[in-house]
Amino acid sequence: MDGLPVVVVGAGPTGLAAAARLVERGLSTVVLEAGGQAGAAVAQWYHVRLFSRWSELVDPAARALLESEGWTAPEGNRYPTGAQWAAEYLVPLAAALGDRVRLGARVVGVARRGRDRVVDAGRDSEPLTVHVRTAGGEERIAARAVIDASGTWTTPNPLGGDGLPALGEQAAVDRIGYRVPDLASEAGRYVGKRIAVAGSGHSALTALVALAELAERHPGTHVTWLLRRGQVGAVFGGGEADQLPARGALGLKAQEAARAGHVEVVTGFRTESVERDGDRVVLVSQDGHRLEPVDEVVVLTGFRPDLTWLSEVRLDLDPVLQAPKELAPLIDPNVHSCGTVYPHGAADLRHPEPGVYLVGMKSYGRAPTFLALTGYEQVRSVVAEIAGDHEAAGKVELTLPETGVCGGSGVFDAPAEQVGGCCGAPAGARELTLTTRPGLPRVRLTLGVDGSQAA
Repeated sequence: MDGLPVVVVGAGPTGLAAAARLVERGLSTVVLEAGGQAGAAVAQWYHVRLFSRWSELVDPAARALLESEGWTAPEGNRYPTGAQWAAEYLVPLAAALGDRVRLGARVVGVARRGRDRVVDAGRDSEPLTVHVRTAGGEERIAARAVIDASGTWTTPNPLGGDGLPALGEQAAVDRIGYRVPDLASEAGRYVGKRIAVAGSGHSALTALVALAELAERHPGTHVTWLLRRGQVGAVFGGGEADQLPARGALGLKAQEAARAGHVEVVTGFRTESVERDGDRVVLVSQDGHRLEPVDEVVVLTGFRPDLTWLSEVRLDLDPVLQAPKELAPLIDPNVHSCGTVYPHGAADLRHPEPGVYLVGMKSYGRAPTFLALTGYEQVRSVVAEIAGDHEAAGKVELTLPETGVCGGSGVFDAPAEQVGGCCGAPAGARELTLTTRPGLPRVRLTLGVDGSQAA
């Protein structure tokens, strides 16, 4: 199978980084992107600013490839929007990769040639077949390996409190959005309206801050924040005492909006059904609590991986997170923020199906703690393993900068000094490089800002 290409699914940040690594090692590759441009998913949240700086958003191999084409990197301390990340980095990177990147090519299945998932024989000798659908029809591509970097953007979690769509949710889709709204172009949809926001993460906080500012400018606009948890608790973050100023600032803004009366907080609300009331909808919780009719619902409850087109390959996934089983304990959101995730690579990402790897946001399943630097290190290790360089694949390094570097939604159009990491090392912490090698036990290391605490 050495003469066959490595197929990369998805031309987003991690997928294109994987392609750059493959080119660096002289391996044939094909990148299949369902959208009409590189970074198609990133471009859909064009109006949202990242928590990560440019210096944490450019893969080293991709940088080398781009600079050989005359590209100049953006200033490293700036915090780009999704539109800027796509236009200034991802689109040029795809252009540098040339015809290796195919747009409008949707992967609808992956299998072992001539064998469904039940057949044992030949799984390590027959190539993988990637089933692709394009505007011109369907085709099959034989591959020595498949790197799935398709992300989770197309599969947001539903409004329903049990993880499935609420009764009536799909029928009311014209009144429900699953993305942070762009109030620069969509303000008319929300001005003077009653709006419900569901979710407790940073995307929800960002939407709440923006909608609260809209309500302040336009009386009659009412925002209701729905929390599944019984108490608000630490949902606003640590405020001024937060280890990360940007996270604290965002939480404080949301808290101020609630105190000012621009946001009504409803706790313990797990949506069971969505009922029509003319042009409005009524949300009903599992305990029978009915909200006042609302005009719009913004659902920001996270994302999940689409595993349907991988049904004929053998995956070993954690039953809770739907992440690779070896990786799941390292990224459990009940234990880790993105700044405390251990470095990991091919050894944690491989599956029983030879040559199949889930990387990037998709590798995290339902965990929300992914960061771009982690994805770049993942694909460096995975590509090394595919190339047969097992020493390089096993030596996994991840350098965490002084501030957190989570990808995610930040304050709209905030100056660079107001935007930082969402979850990482405390401000003022020194840069720390974490390394793992085959055969060594995992060690968790915690350093205080002054370096005085270690465990």
